Amino acid sequence: MTDDVRDLLLGLLASGLSAALAWSARAFVGRRRLGRTREFFGLPAHSEALLVVNKDAGGADLAVARYDTYALLELAALIKECGARAQVLAHDEARRGFGELAEFCVGGPYSNRRTAAHLAALLPGIRVETDPRPERNAFVIGDERYALDHGRSEYVLLARLTTGREELSRPVFLLCGQRSVNNQAAARYLVNHQERLRRRYRRDSFVLLLRVVNSAAYGPDVVELVGDVTHAALTRAEPVPEPRSEAGTGAAASAESETESDGG
Repeated sequence: MTDDVRDLLLGLLASGLSAALAWSARAFVGRRRLGRTREFFGLPAHSEALLVVNKDAGGADLAVARYDTYALLELAALIKECGARAQVLAHDEARRGFGELAEFCVGGPYSNRRTAAHLAALLPGIRVETDPRPERNAFVIGDERYALDHGRSEYVLLARLTTGREELSRPVFLLCGQRSVNNQAAARYLVNHQERLRRRYRRDSFVLLLRVVNSAAYGPDVVELVGDVTHAALTRAEPVPEPRSEAGTGAAASAESETESDGG
């Protein structure tokens, strides 16, 4: 074997070894990233996840709004990427507890009973105004109120919630928007920012308030993070004392005066 042939074989061997090491390193990094993603979303391989579907607030009972359908498609792709299976349930058919399976709940309490139950049980510091008034669907979080400005400025809650119990450790992801286009914006934000959210919160609960800017022109694409409202959302709001009427105050003062007079 000549020196040239030997150098050529050694070069090929070194190139093959380098390619194998690079492929192994990429595969290892990919497996670790996938494992962290599965842990964050509560989606082990071959597991099952619930996609809880709301109804179109302005449509028939079984109708799903177009943007909510888009949100479900983005979430279903995420679930498939983790090697899990999605089970789609209507909001009024999902009669089970939480924590056993990962859950993605789409829609506000006015169109999704499951969301209403999660807000009442897990987020006592949030109130959603659902009365048929101009300010319908406004979010009240602690002392702050976030009203709907249709097509210009709209809000959506994106939350990851857990029970804190080891045996019920699978999270509930809540996408609660003032309009259906906001739900898709939250789904897209969750998918696109999953790495940053995972690094910051790991397995902890969080509640983010997002603002969808000018959805009439940009749809769900322009989203701003208003802030992390976890503390306010998890803290039960203090009841507001009812103001005493002047008539009641006057009557009480008059009664006290008569009592003093009788005593004298």
